[in-house]
Amino acid sequence: MARKSLVSVVADALLDDIVTGAIGISAALPSEAEIGERFDVSRVTVREALRVLTTQSIIRVTSGIGSVVNPLDEWQSLSAILRYRSVRGDSGEVATQLIAVRRMFESEAAALAATGLSDQGLEELEECIERMREGSTANDVEGFVDADLRFHDVILRGSGNVFLAALFEPLTRVLAERRAETSRVHEIQLHAIDEHAAILRALRDRDDATARAAMDHHMQQTLDDLHTYVLAKH
Repeated sequence: MARKSLVSVVADALLDDIVTGAIGISAALPSEAEIGERFDVSRVTVREALRVLTTQSIIRVTSGIGSVVNPLDEWQSLSAILRYRSVRGDSGEVATQLIAVRRMFESEAAALAATGLSDQGLEELEECIERMREGSTANDVEGFVDADLRFHDVILRGSGNVFLAALFEPLTRVLAERRAETSRVHEIQLHAIDEHAAILRALRDRDDATARAAMDHHMQQTLDDLHTYVLAKH
């Protein structure tokens, strides 16, 4: 894995401070000198890190104050918003909104993949379902989640629309964390396997309308399972 640059390390750590509430919305960040001393980096590195956050509209420079955290609705980084909401938002609301976003992206991706996915892609989907079955039987949640995420990634990339996969990419880390929580429930695993199998059947038939409906049904099942097996216990 490539090592993060010092600029990325500092920018990411400052974002973590904002996400966790150590630095609140509308609050000022420490001075450049204080940040440099904390991370033992040069003033140039600090300024570059602040520029990264400024470019994403997470912070702004205010005369006489320095760098100040912007309101969340002004942020322009989807991954940063997801991090903030996942840590500081209502977990049920965040999960429900994520499913709604997935529904919009993935239902159309499935319809496009019905005519655009290669035979090799279809075989890979079959392999993903088999690995999900194996993970469920062996109580291997990590393996189950990896296969689940891969199934959806194959469909997104098989849609032939490069923007779908690129726009969906920032959701991947958050989805992996969420899926690890819900996939510990055996009933949810069984439902997911059945839903994935139905999607694959529609894709094999090259039926775009049925594929779209199958993915939409899967998203509804995911939402229902969330409320039945996860949120109801909180």
